[in-house]
Amino acid sequence: MAEIVIMPKLGFDMAEGTLVRWVISEGEEVKKGAVLAEIETDKATVEVEANTSGTLLRHLVEQGSVVPVNTPIAVIGQPGEEIPRFDGQEDSASQLAPERKEAPSTEASLPETHEGTLPGGVRATPLARRLAQESGIDIRNIPGSGPLGRIRKEDVEAYLEEQARKPVEATSLPTPTILPVSLPVPTITPGEEKRIPLTKLRAIIGKRMTQSTQTAPHFFVTHEVDVAGLLELRQEVNQLLPDGEKISVNDFIVRATALALRAFPNLNASIDEEKGEIIQHGAINIGVAVALESGLITVVCKNADQKSVRIIAQEVRALVNRAREGKVRPEDIEGSTFSISNLGMFDVVQFSAIINPPEAAILAVGSARQLPVVKDDALQVGWRMNLTISVDHRISDGAEAAQFLQQLARYLENPLQLLI
Repeated sequence: MAEIVIMPKLGFDMAEGTLVRWVISEGEEVKKGAVLAEIETDKATVEVEANTSGTLLRHLVEQGSVVPVNTPIAVIGQPGEEIPRFDGQEDSASQLAPERKEAPSTEASLPETHEGTLPGGVRATPLARRLAQESGIDIRNIPGSGPLGRIRKEDVEAYLEEQARKPVEATSLPTPTILPVSLPVPTITPGEEKRIPLTKLRAIIGKRMTQSTQTAPHFFVTHEVDVAGLLELRQEVNQLLPDGEKISVNDFIVRATALALRAFPNLNASIDEEKGEIIQHGAINIGVAVALESGLITVVCKNADQKSVRIIAQEVRALVNRAREGKVRPEDIEGSTFSISNLGMFDVVQFSAIINPPEAAILAVGSARQLPVVKDDALQVGWRMNLTISVDHRISDGAEAAQFLQQLARYLENPLQLLI
């Protein structure tokens, strides 16, 4: 029996996604788990995988289309198998057949909409727009090879390669400005104002964070942790691991946070405002914030309390790499129950993060710093790190948040427990 592939819903607030590219063509054999298509959501570009093996009988939507969640986008079955009917639709085979007869080419069959276009009538896929923006080029200068001249990612890449091969004209070189080596070269031209369109990711971040700060009464608790033992243990462990498998401080923090949450179900929770209920989750899924050029996304380490630090390191590394390559999978960004935002690599002493709705809390991690500390009535040099938890006051309170940080600190200050 034919199986229907639908536009997945990634996150509670996702309403639609853009089908950027079909990876598998109609009539091609497909295996379960193979990548069928790439879709762009408000959070990231995601690969849609086949939920069964067979032949891809029909694409139900065109590339570049904006599709509501749970809408059928493809049919997988056996060659010659009848295409099933959908609620409110005619049989897809009979419906698409007359459309193909009326349209002599793919270009003629494309609907005339504003999706995938820019001011001035320039058509471009979402990936092409993002790549052009990130590369600092005017997309209107790029010839498109897609239907109706739509500019694709490949067109932008070809244009960039062509520009890189061109010799640099002497007249185009600006007069060099000599600056102290300690200062960054300025990227702002005095007197020049730029207007940069918000990416979808930036727009949804703004929407969700505004919602979070307006509806969730945040409070913040900070705890200073002695991480000298953790840093020493990490160094010893990494000496035994090959390159590419090293463990980061954040991996230890993910493991410690997951273990600490076992005793604090109110912080591994979310709120259902419509029903007036607090949902204490049975699984501890830690969301790890990842900074991309287009914005911030959260990848999810599932059941982190049941995994070793080394497994957590491998999983998070793979998740982050896929996110930065624009190839995250639906399961990579779904289902977090508690989030961690770590700015320690940027020499940040302390900060407060905004809760990722509908979660109850988020942990902000600062840098590990060498400080003068008093130990056994003597002044010494120690390693300290500030952890700040942001909590929804509708779900928990300051005393519980402080106790959670105390438990988290016990794990981090006795890091051998994290390897057991």
